[in-house]
Amino acid sequence: DSYELNAIPVMSRLVPVYRVSSEDPVIALTIDAAWNADKTEFILDTLDQYGIKATFFLCGVWVKAYPDMVKEIASRGHEIGNHSMTHPHMNRISAEQIRTELSSLDDEIERLTGKRTKLFRAPFGEYNDTVVSTVRDMGYEVVQWNIDTVDWKEGRTPETILNAVLPKLANGSIILSHNNGYGIETYLPKLIEQAQKEGYRFVTISELLPEGERTVDNNGLCKPAG
Repeated sequence: DSYELNAIPVMSRLVPVYRVSSEDPVIALTIDAAWNADKTEFILDTLDQYGIKATFFLCGVWVKAYPDMVKEIASRGHEIGNHSMTHPHMNRISAEQIRTELSSLDDEIERLTGKRTKLFRAPFGEYNDTVVSTVRDMGYEVVQWNIDTVDWKEGRTPETILNAVLPKLANGSIILSHNNGYGIETYLPKLIEQAQKEGYRFVTISELLPEGERTVDNNGLCKPAG
């Protein structure tokens, strides 16, 4: 295959942004939305209550099912990222299909909010060089996370989530939550309160990323280029 033809060394693999190098105590809360919306209003009200902005990665099926909620997320000043139209395993599809997944969803998001997205998160967190290079060539940054609430997993208590997340907080961290996550009504306010008490400020992914040219190392640490 092409990997053998080009003899690409393992170290050259392309890596998304997992966290950002920052001297400032800033962190980003990201919320993936691919199913249901019954907790989304609570999440938005909680973010308003604490005066923070988050980045919502929306999937096409969710956007089509809850168009008014998409508008609400945008109108409240949160950032919207692209989570693909159909939530496929991205590393099993062609570059052309990858482009279609992103552009068709952005057409829909633009129709609802007036803006296209600049960020992409791969479904299932799955990617390969084709995914990362194709998406970046389209002008998006590919964003993963370095702190996972694992709130999609039934049986995870709010205490378990907080005990796993809070000790890992550090400058430039990216936290993954889900809009219908188990226990989010309990853990989210406590997570925000504790992080703010420790001096962290929540920003969107675009605010967290370095301005201008940037590099991402093999561990997913994003820094300004040069």
